[in-house]
Amino acid sequence: EITSLLSLCGGQFSGEQEIRVNSPFWILNIPSEDMARGLMKRTVCAKSIFELWGHGRSAGELYASLKNYPTDKMLPYLQSDSTYKIHIHTFNKTLTQAQKIKKIDALEFLPFKGKVNLKTPEHIFWILEDYGMNPNDVPEEPIHLYFGRWIADGQRELIESYSVKKRHFIGNTSMDACLSFIMANHARVKPNDIVYDPFVGTGGLLISSAHFGAYVCGTDIDYNTIHGLGKASRKNQKWRGPDENIRANLRQYGLEKYYLDALVADSSRPIWRKGMLFDAIITDPPYGIREAPRRMGSQKEAVKSVERSTENHFFVSSSYHLSDIFFDLLKFGAEYLVMGGRLVYWLPIYRPEYTEEIIPRHPCLKLVSNCEQMLSSHTSRRLITMEKVKEFKDQDENSYLLDGQYLPYRGHNSFREKYFSGVTKRIAKEEKDNQK
Repeated sequence: EITSLLSLCGGQFSGEQEIRVNSPFWILNIPSEDMARGLMKRTVCAKSIFELWGHGRSAGELYASLKNYPTDKMLPYLQSDSTYKIHIHTFNKTLTQAQKIKKIDALEFLPFKGKVNLKTPEHIFWILEDYGMNPNDVPEEPIHLYFGRWIADGQRELIESYSVKKRHFIGNTSMDACLSFIMANHARVKPNDIVYDPFVGTGGLLISSAHFGAYVCGTDIDYNTIHGLGKASRKNQKWRGPDENIRANLRQYGLEKYYLDALVADSSRPIWRKGMLFDAIITDPPYGIREAPRRMGSQKEAVKSVERSTENHFFVSSSYHLSDIFFDLLKFGAEYLVMGGRLVYWLPIYRPEYTEEIIPRHPCLKLVSNCEQMLSSHTSRRLITMEKVKEFKDQDENSYLLDGQYLPYRGHNSFREKYFSGVTKRIAKEEKDNQK
C-alpha cells in the first residue's frame, strides 16, 4: 500500500530502504513534508508519520544520533514563542508514568526554548520504542529507539466509520472496510477516475473508491443482489427492505454523486464497446465457498439448470471454473484498462500447493504486488495487483494458452474441496474423540 501511494503522490520507493518485516516501524526517504502528508491522507495501514531526528539500538545511540542532527533543522520548531509536548509510545511493553517522565527528562540536552502545552501544542514530538514482536519474551531494554517530530496521522478511523456492521445494504461476502480501502490504494484510485467491479455484489468495493473521488460502476450476474431483492443477509431480518441497494450504500456516506450504475450482466461475456474505458478494476471474484461462481449457460444446458429470479427473470447458469474466472478477468483488464491502469483482485490459495507460478499472467499486465491474507492453517488468499504496461492486441486474447504455465492454474478449480477438507477432517476427528 505504501509503495503504491508513494508513486501516486509523485514519489518513488527506493530499493535501498530497509523493510523490517518483524517491526511495526519503517524508515522511509520521502522528498517533502507535503508528500508525506499526501501519503497519510490515504493510508489505512500506517498509523502516523514523523520527521526522524534520531534513532539507535540503545538510549546512548539515540542521544548521540540526536546530537548529530543538524541544529538548523531543529530550531524552527524549538523557538521561545512556540509550544510543544513529548509523547512516548512503546510497542510490546507498558511503561509507568514515572518511567515515561524519566525518559522525557533525559532529553533535556535538546535546545527546547518554547513552553510545554499538553492540550494544544504547536509541535508534538514522539519517543518510539520497539521491544520486539514476541509478547512472551519482552526484553528489559528496547531493541530500537526513535525520536521525531509528528507530521500526520493515517486514515485508520475510516475502518470504523465505514464498518460493514453499520452499512445499509450487505451480503454474505461484503468486503471488510479496511481491505476495501487497501485495495483502492493498491489501485492508486484518484479523483475523477472510473473504477469498475465485475463481481460487484453489494458494492462494498465501490464505496472506498468513491470516497477517494472516483466514479464507480459494476456488474453482477445476480439480479436480486443488484436490485436489492430477496432474503436479507442480516441475522434478525428476513427480507431486504425497499431501499436496500448499492445506491443507498453510497448515499449513506454522501457519495451518491459518484455512482454511475450497476448492471445485471455476465462478466464472462462481452458487453462493453472496444477501447480503454477504466482507470482501475477492483474486484473479489466468487471462490465457491459462500457464493457459487456462475455464468450464463447455453440453450443445451437449459434443461439441466434453470433458475428463476424475482419478477419472472430467468437465466440459465452453468459452472464457472475459478481458473476461467481469473483468465477472463485478466483478459478483460488487458483490453479495457487505460495504460498504467491497475487490476486488483483476490486469488484464493491452498497453501501446501502454493508457488509463484500459479499466479495467472498476461503479456499486457505486469505483476506489481502479491500480498497474503491467512484464512485458515491450509488456505489463504492473495491480494494481486497488476498494472497495464502494453496495449492490447487481438493476438493477446488467448496468449495464456500458448505458454506452458496454463496447467498449474487449473489447481484453483478444486479450491472449494481443499478449503473444506480441513473442516471435514476436524469434524471427523471430533466425532471420533467423542466416541472414545
